[in-house]
Amino acid sequence: MATEGDPSDLVKVLHLLVMSFSWGMQVWVSFIAGFVLVSQVTLHTFGLVQSKLFPWYFYCLLGSNTVSLAIYAVYHPRELLDWHEAIQMTLFFVAVIMAGLNAQWFGPAVTENMLVMRGIEQEHGLGGEVGFGTNRESYVKLREQDPKYKTHRTSFYRYHGLSNLSNLVGFVCSTVNLVYLALQLASL
Repeated sequence: MATEGDPSDLVKVLHLLVMSFSWGMQVWVSFIAGFVLVSQVTLHTFGLVQSKLFPWYFYCLLGSNTVSLAIYAVYHPRELLDWHEAIQMTLFFVAVIMAGLNAQWFGPAVTENMLVMRGIEQEHGLGGEVGFGTNRESYVKLREQDPKYKTHRTSFYRYHGLSNLSNLVGFVCSTVNLVYLALQLASL
């Protein structure tokens, strides 16, 4: 592997800890916490918790991915990259972009639309049920009767889908980089 100097043991440990923190947080938030929470609390409580949790999550991802990219870039100058390292550098960069999009654009748009929908649902006595499958007919009826609700719901699901896609792409990038790092533990 071509590098500009060898990283110290402290830098290697920092890099591994930051990447592990990022990956573990992504696994927990993306695949465990939301599914457990939605099955245990009301929909409005779930939305409120997510609206407070996700900005922290996205900014922690953005920070840890940026640190990982910076450490990797310092020890892998662009002029000396082989194709494996170029792919890894690209994956670090894509992970930063995905976290940034979620932190700055998709996450806030999801929260904004969710809060408007929540207010309309409360006016109609909805949102107090646990789980997404309950009382579906009432939500369909509300969507058909209230154009403002329908508009915000459409926007919510659009941004929510983009946020999920960005999160998944970032997770795949982190996973591939972590696997590559594990296979190359002797160096960064």
